[in-house]
This record gives sequence, C-alpha cells and structure tokens, in this order.
Amino acid sequence: MRQDRFMTDAPPILAGIPGTFPHSVFHERHPLLIEQVIAGRPYAPAQRAALHRLLGESTTGVIEHLDTAAPDLSHWLAWGREMWGRPWSEASFLWAESYFYRRLLEAVGYFDDGVWRGVDPFAPKKYAELRTPETAAEVSALARVSGAPDHAARQALLAAALWGNRADLGFLLTAARDGAEVTEPAPSERGVLADDSAALWAALEAASDPAVALIADNAGRELLPDLVLADHLLDTGLAAQVVVYLKPQPYYVSDATMGDLLAVLRLLCAAADPQARLIGERLWAALSDDRLVPRTHEFFCAPLTYHELPGDLFVELSGAEMTILKGDLNYRRLVGDRYWPPTTPFGELVGYFPSPVTALRTLKCDVAVGLAEGRAEELDAADPNWRTSGDYAVIHCA
Repeated sequence: MRQDRFMTDAPPILAGIPGTFPHSVFHERHPLLIEQVIAGRPYAPAQRAALHRLLGESTTGVIEHLDTAAPDLSHWLAWGREMWGRPWSEASFLWAESYFYRRLLEAVGYFDDGVWRGVDPFAPKKYAELRTPETAAEVSALARVSGAPDHAARQALLAAALWGNRADLGFLLTAARDGAEVTEPAPSERGVLADDSAALWAALEAASDPAVALIADNAGRELLPDLVLADHLLDTGLAAQVVVYLKPQPYYVSDATMGDLLAVLRLLCAAADPQARLIGERLWAALSDDRLVPRTHEFFCAPLTYHELPGDLFVELSGAEMTILKGDLNYRRLVGDRYWPPTTPFGELVGYFPSPVTALRTLKCDVAVGLAEGRAEELDAADPNWRTSGDYAVIHCA
C-alpha cells in the first residue's frame, strides 16, 4: 500500500523539539490550561498538587505510569509500554498530548470512587461559552442561514461547521494570552486551501437514504453549527440518518461528550429565535426516533491514528455513505501525524478508511497535505505561521 511507503518517508511529529509548535503546546499552552482547570473547580490541595506535578513532569521529566485503576488502564499500559521512563520530549506529539489529558483526569480524581468521580474539569469553560452574547448571535445567524434555499444553506452551514473549529478552547487559550482576537474570517479572507465540498454533495445526492457518520470534535460553539448542519442534512433528505460520534469522557480541553451535545440542544430549544427553537425541536425529535444517533467508543480517547481502528468501530463506519470528520485532531489521526510533503494527495493517505470520508479542518498544527504544487511555499513566504494560526482551512473529500 502506498500509505506504508509514505509512512517511511514522512517523519513523525515529536513533542519536545524546541522552537516547534508541539513544544509550545507543552511549555506555553498547558501551563495556562492547568491554571484554568484549577480556577474552574474548588479542587483540594492534593488535586492541585497533582496537576502541578503533571505540568512539571510533562515539561522537564520522564513519563510515569498511571496511578489509579480505570476501565482504560490495561489499554494505556499497552500503548505506553515503550514510553515509561523516557523523557516526554521523545514521545510523538499525538501520544504525548493524549497522555497528558489522560493524566489530567487522573490528577483531579475523575476515575476515583470519591465525589469528583466523573466531574468534567473543563465543563465550567465549555458551558460559560454557551452563555455568551456571541453564542446567542451565532444561534440566530445559523437559524437564518438554515432557512435559506437548500443549496445556499448547505454551503453556508458547511462553512460554519468548518470555521467553527476555531472555537477550540485550547487554541483560544493561547490566542487570548497573545492578545489575538479570534473571529470568523470575512468571506473574501476565508483562506480555504482546498475545497472538495462538491464531491461531498454529489456523493450524498447520488445515494439512496444515505447514513452519514459525523465524528465530532469540540463542544460549545463548534458543536452548535455541527448539529445545525446535521439538522439540515436530515430535514432536506441528504441524510436518512446521522450518527454523531462523541468522546466517552472529557478529552483535550473542549472535546464533545454526550452531556455537551445535550447542552447545545437545550440551548437551541430555549432560544429566543423561533427558527432556532424549531431546529432544536427537530433535532430532539430526531434523537427520539433514531434519525440522529449519538454513539461513542473508547477509541476516540486513544493516542492512535485511524489506521488502528478496532474491528467493531471499523464495521460501524463501513456502513456510512459518508463519514465527516471534524477538526484538527481528527485530521491528524486520519492522515497520520507526520511531516508529510504538502503535495501528498489526501486520497492516497486515507484509502484505508472504511467509508468515503470528508475532513473539515481548520489548520492548527503542522500537518499539511493535499495542497497544489508551490502553494505551501507561497504561504511560508507570506505567513510563516499558516499551519498553526487557525486562519486557513481545508475541506478534503475522498
């Protein structure tokens, strides 16, 4: 398979090389995140100390074992068997970042038998975001767009789902520290580097009663346009069923769980805008009659790429007419978290996937594929931070 050959040619992205984006995540973003987690909950001294130990270990120390039993313990012992005792800086970025968040949950007692069991450490920020005037305005704007003629509505809602990935709370942590204002780009400045949306619509239009799998990324203001897009697909017949895959537990800063999906639905159903309430009511009804189906799987919190899909999840996704993957992390897991030549064809990297696949991705890390010859060089000259700034995006379909 060409994928195997490419893998040998493209080096993995590592966590600890100074001057790289992954290094800045561990040394700049994670300290801000730990402060935010501590400020958001009245954690006990032992929990706060464990969070600070994790921060010190992950920046200057070696990788330690998990301390507490949990359903995923045996998996992590296997995933980390070659990593225990090695410096965090030697781990791949994908593995190290995933393990950092798993250890964060352990530090706050998420898996313990005490009162903090199952309490999302990121929920205060996620739910505060839903109560902002910006979110209320977005609800109204999405409702207006949803009522437009079908072709215009679907393109606009797809764009909203694409750029909604800029609402990633981890990304916004660093932007806020740097004083950057993160807003949706104007239509003339959107910076879409590849747009295969026509292939997505053609595939759905040609299918009979298609099932669509939507692998969600972030909660809050990103999940909001994702669900409005799902409503549009169901309401117009472009999908007979939409299966939304969510995280089984909190993961990264703002990744969507079932509780986050219900929070967005409640927001829509209680909206002042009547069109928004109608969307919420349709989605609620779709949940009740299995046209909108939420699912999860432990794999979505694993430090693995989609090349290692477990058999049961592979079979589930193979039944989809189209799988839509949201966000930067899903993209890294889809193509492989490596320094690919930017002209590497997207389709050749994802041929292993069990269904046709569309990736909606705002660029916030170093991976870049599927670009025209010379485009990356142009971007390097014009904007050296184009791979990680969130100002550029791709819609890739294969």
